[in-house]
Amino acid sequence: MATSHFRGLAIAAALVALLFSLNRAAAQSPEPTMRTIESNGIKLRIAEAGSGPLVIFVHGWPESWYSWRHQLPAVAAAGFHAVAPDMRGYGKSVKPEAVEDYDIQHLTADLVGILDALGEKQAILVGHDWGAIVAWHAMLLHPDRFRALVAMSVPYSGRPPQSLVQSLKAVNGDNFFYILYFQEPGVAEQEFDADPRAILSRLYLSPDSPREKPEVTDPKRAAGGWIPRLGAPKGLPDWLTKEDLDYVVNEFKEAGFRGGINYYRNFHRNWETTPQLANAKITAPVLFIAGDKDVVIRGATAEGLSAGMKKAVPGLQGVKLIPNTGHWVQQERPAEVNALLIEFLEGLDGAP
Repeated sequence: MATSHFRGLAIAAALVALLFSLNRAAAQSPEPTMRTIESNGIKLRIAEAGSGPLVIFVHGWPESWYSWRHQLPAVAAAGFHAVAPDMRGYGKSVKPEAVEDYDIQHLTADLVGILDALGEKQAILVGHDWGAIVAWHAMLLHPDRFRALVAMSVPYSGRPPQSLVQSLKAVNGDNFFYILYFQEPGVAEQEFDADPRAILSRLYLSPDSPREKPEVTDPKRAAGGWIPRLGAPKGLPDWLTKEDLDYVVNEFKEAGFRGGINYYRNFHRNWETTPQLANAKITAPVLFIAGDKDVVIRGATAEGLSAGMKKAVPGLQGVKLIPNTGHWVQQERPAEVNALLIEFLEGLDGAP
C-alpha cells in the first residue's frame, strides 16, 4: 500500500513537472499575432512575436508569412522581435495594379516602412527565395537601416553584366523556362488562378518526393504552361501537413498569383535602375543557408558558394548547406535552420 502510494505521488509529481515544462516552453515560444500596418504608403499584414531587437522575415514565391511559422516562435523565444509580413501582392497585404509597383525600389522601401511603422531605426533581415533577393538589395540600397542578413536559397555574387531575363532568353530560346513564362502578361496567373492547388502541390515537395509522369514533355514553350510539365504529387512530404497546404492554397485563392509573378516581371527593370550597385559591397554580417539539393544552387558546394559571394559580400560569415534538403529549407528542416539562425543572431552586437 505504501509503495503504491509513493509510486502514485511520484507519477503525480512527474506529471506536474511535465506540465510546468510545457507551460514554460509555451510561454517562451509565443505564437505570432496578426495585424495590419501602414508601410511605404500601402497596408501590409504582419505576423509578429516576441520583443527585443527587430528581425524581419521576408518570404519568397509562392509563399506568405506562413513560410516562417516555425521560425517566428523560436526567434521570439530567443529574445527578439520576430516579424514576417505578407509582402505586397500576397496574402492579406495590398496588391497594386501596376507591374512597376513591384520593382526592387518599392519592395525594399516596404521593408524600411516596416521599421518606421514599428518605431525602429535598424533591423536584421532573414530572406528566402525572392525574399532573399529583396533582402540582399535592401542591404545594398538601405545599409543604414539593416545591420545583418541571413539569406536562404538565393546567393548574391554582385551585379551581373546583363539582366537575368536577357541571360535566360539567350540560353533557352523558344524552350520553356518558368521565369521567361512569367514575363508574358497575364498568362501564368491565369493558369495558376484556375487551379491554385495544382501548382502549389507540385511545387511544395522535396527533391525525392514521388510524382506522376508529367503530361507535357515537349521542351518548347508552345507545348503548354507549367502545371502539366510538373508531375502531380503522389502524396505530401513529411514536413507539410494537409492543413499547411490548405492554408497556402486558401491564401492564393483569395490573393491570386498576379502580384507575386509581377516580381519576376521586374527582373530587367531592377537591373536597369540599379547601375550604382556595380561595385557595391555588403560588409555587414551575413549568413547563407540552403538545402544541398536546392535546385537554385545547382549542386554548388559550400566552398564554391562562399568563393562566389565573398567579393561582393565581404561580410559573409559562413555558408551552411543542410544535407538531403531541397528548396523549402526553413520548412523542411526547421530545427536545423532555427539553430543556425539563433546562433547567428546571438552572435551579433546588441543581441539579448
